[in-house]
Amino acid sequence: MAGHSHWAGIKHKKGRADKERSKIFSKLSREITVAAKLGDKDPDMNPRLRTAIQAAKQANMPKDNISRAISKSQISGDKNYENLRYEGFGPSNVALIIETLTDNKNRSASSIRTVLQKRGGRLGESGSTTHMFTNCGIIHVDKKKINEDKIFEIAINTGAKDCLSLDNIFEIITKKEDFYKIKTELEKNTETFTYSSVEWRPLNYLDLNKEQSEQILETLTALEELDDVQSIFTNANLKNLQ
Repeated sequence: MAGHSHWAGIKHKKGRADKERSKIFSKLSREITVAAKLGDKDPDMNPRLRTAIQAAKQANMPKDNISRAISKSQISGDKNYENLRYEGFGPSNVALIIETLTDNKNRSASSIRTVLQKRGGRLGESGSTTHMFTNCGIIHVDKKKINEDKIFEIAINTGAKDCLSLDNIFEIITKKEDFYKIKTELEKNTETFTYSSVEWRPLNYLDLNKEQSEQILETLTALEELDDVQSIFTNANLKNLQ
């Protein structure tokens, strides 16, 4: 659930064994329920719901779980969740942006503050770290799933900020407000995305030594174990742990 940064890459390589599958499914279900509650129950008519379902499928979440999460959105007495963003600093003054989906903002703030303070970090004020990042949409498509000329054509015609040819994927970078529009256009040509999300990308990375990297990795892991936390973004360069 973390952003597609160095942190996300490390988590992917370590595998899902680091976290209980039930916790992952719980966070995915929460996003599906909220997306369905805020928009159409039909994923074809609701880009946020469609993206949430795609993420769930990528995590091998059973279809029954997905259906239950959508149905739960129709329960009038169910909890009301809201997206809240927290900013702060971890060990070595690493900048953090923590996005939550919560029904209790006081609980979320308290839990995040405790995790950071125990590890030499601190919760910051609004705007304390977002100026170090750019908020953009990121879409990854396997090179085997789409022709290079076609994806570059789509990127140009839809107003994408950039389209990059990386090792095994094409990466399209969009403005935050254009993410779903461009993703919907891409879906007409490929049904498979290896990654797609709106994230916070650091303008500059902070280089760390091995010990510092391990400290921030432990902090990120502890934050992600919190039920309310959906995504975490950092400017830490963790490549020496990959």
